[in-house]
Parts: sequence; C-alpha cells; structure tokens
Amino acid sequence: MGGILSQEDGVLAVRTARAVAEAETEDREIEVSLPESFGRTNGVFVTVSEYPSGILRGCIGYPRALMPLSQSLPLAARGACNDPRFPRLRPDQARRCTFEVTVLTEPVPIRYGSEEELKSQIEIGRDGLAVSYRRYSAVYLPQVPLEQGWDIKEYLGNLCMKAGLQPDGWKSGALEFEKFQGEAFAETSPGGEVVGR
Repeated sequence: MGGILSQEDGVLAVRTARAVAEAETEDREIEVSLPESFGRTNGVFVTVSEYPSGILRGCIGYPRALMPLSQSLPLAARGACNDPRFPRLRPDQARRCTFEVTVLTEPVPIRYGSEEELKSQIEIGRDGLAVSYRRYSAVYLPQVPLEQGWDIKEYLGNLCMKAGLQPDGWKSGALEFEKFQGEAFAETSPGGEVVGR
C-alpha cells in the first residue's frame, strides 16, 4: 500500500514526531509548522521503540480521521511519551529511542457470518485491525502481526486479549471488527535515516 504521504512528507512526519516528543519530555513548548499536504485527515499513530532491541516504549494515535494530520501528529507524539502502559518517557530515553509514524486509511467494517469468513477478509502485513464489543476495544497496526510472527488466529486472539476479552472471543460472532491499511515511516537508528516500511 502506498501513496498516502510522499517520502519527503514521511521523513518530515517522523522528524516532527521526534521533535515534539523530545520537547514533551523536557516540558517545553514547541511550535509545529507543517506544509499544506498535512492538512489531509487520516488516522495516525506514533510508535516509540528502544534501540537497538526494538522493544515497544510507547504507541499512541488516532485510528480515525478526526482532524488534520498537522494537529493529530503532534498530539500522537505527545501521547506516545505518556503511554499509560509504560513509565513516562524521559529526555535521555527519547534521544535513545527510534520513532515511527504510521498514517492510516479510513477503517472499514468487516462483515462476516463465520470464523472462516472473518479470517478470509484479513491479510497479514496489509491489514490493521480494530475490535470493539460493548466497552471493550483495541487496535493493532498492520505491521504488528508481521513483527510478532503471528498467523491470522494469533493476530485475532492477541487483539481480543489487548481489548480485555477472551483470546477466542473472535470466534463468538458477537465482536465488531474493522480493517484499515497503513503507511509507515521509521528511523533506522535514533535520529537517523527515515525509511518507508
């Protein structure tokens, strides 16, 4: 999947996420000025990972296009420093981590009548997933099952557990699933070259 952001804008998105996050960890204000191309509305996530282990340190974002990227990207970067699953990111940690920005397509409901029909509509490496059931919900970006080496059943099971549901909850037919695609740009090392993934 490609074409949401140009390579140039992808690099700028990651550089902006890092600058905003470093400012956030240092409790200082930063003025963000992004070009017109960031006026488009897409979902976006910022992922912070330890280097070189790749261990997740924070991942926050917006699955839906609620506001222009020029607003949602800085908010996601600030949020990733304060991911409730982890201690608040410190300035020295931010400088040693890599940053990744994933821009998303609009989520589309998956209509299914059986386990097989659900599985057949999901492609590992292409599709990110969102699940919701009553007050429970969770999201995985498209690259997660690839990074974890999951098959479709593991992908669905882990998504359910992330939402606070039973790992086989996806078999019940009662859960609502949506899928989306994403375009990721990431640093190869802290503050280093930015590449499309």
